[in-house]
Amino acid sequence: MPNSASQSFLLKDSFNTLVDSFIDNKVGVAENFLPAMLAGNLKENLIKLYNEKQLQQAGTGNDTTVVHNKLMRSDIIYWLDRKHNNQYENEFFELMDNFVSFLNSTCYTGITGYEFHYTMYEPGSFYKKHLDQFRNNDSRQYSMILYLNDNWQDEDGGKLRIHHSDSFQDISPENGKIVFFKSNELPHEVMITNKPRLSITGWLKIH
Repeated sequence: MPNSASQSFLLKDSFNTLVDSFIDNKVGVAENFLPAMLAGNLKENLIKLYNEKQLQQAGTGNDTTVVHNKLMRSDIIYWLDRKHNNQYENEFFELMDNFVSFLNSTCYTGITGYEFHYTMYEPGSFYKKHLDQFRNNDSRQYSMILYLNDNWQDEDGGKLRIHHSDSFQDISPENGKIVFFKSNELPHEVMITNKPRLSITGWLKIH
């Protein structure tokens, strides 16, 4: 069992990997960003919520312009909230607080908040090409996706496809992996998944 000093070192190393790859390629990727035990507990939370039919059809747009269009996206979601006082959500928020503090101190990003939801793509689900920043609200600065899928194979589909100016980048949703990019810069899509695809998706914000 790692002690607090080694845990802190591993966190900082993972944060550095994520930010360095973002600087190099406009897309940060880090394997095992979520500790295995936390990823497993969050996955159990998501599956329990799914079985209890707590997840809702996701929409496009924000509160004032939200549209539910299954031809655009067919995932279902459940928002994380400190009010739930769920042990594992709170551990996740603590991890995000540490990352935001690191990002603000090293990259001077000025992030003041965030929002995250559980995401389930049932078999046959997808999300067509889009940007994450709203036209009428630019508070979302960085997009983050953290994956909760064990033993994901190529034939399972469900890759995140990020569109660069002259190419695209496909990222497989393996357990514990994080993807990080500017919300207003890179169009992206989720390819059709052939088995349940679980993640936590969210945005770092300036209020």
